[in-house]
Amino acid sequence: MLNNLRNPLALVGRILLALMFVLAGAAKIGGFAGTVGYMAANGVPMPNVLAVLSIVLELGGGLALVFGLYTRWAALALGLFTLLVSFIFHRFWAVPADQEMVTNLLFMKNISVAGGMFVLAAFGAGAFSLDAMRSGSGAANRQDKLRTA
Repeated sequence: MLNNLRNPLALVGRILLALMFVLAGAAKIGGFAGTVGYMAANGVPMPNVLAVLSIVLELGGGLALVFGLYTRWAALALGLFTLLVSFIFHRFWAVPADQEMVTNLLFMKNISVAGGMFVLAAFGAGAFSLDAMRSGSGAANRQDKLRTA
């Protein structure tokens, strides 16, 4: 039964994973000065430049996941990005004891999201994607092939 749900589940999974990045990227645009300040306070070099690059990666990569376009590359980039920012912004081992639980939770959430991204990078977007349409293996293309066979 789950095999029949593989492609719808892949689509829903891509959208849910992408949501975090698309919303974060959009929020960084609206609160750009705050984002730059937060990055600078955490020792990030060139915070203005890296804030812009973060927005581009989060929005661009997130939308790529939603539409299933260059999914494997977008997922790999977002997975590596998520690992990196986890160690910069969610250092649970270096916060006061009263902040440790929440910071650890955010760290582990990010690590888990990165894992999901790496799975997506390994297996691709599924049939309900622009990647599948471009390669001729999408659900619509398979239906057309069945009708002409």
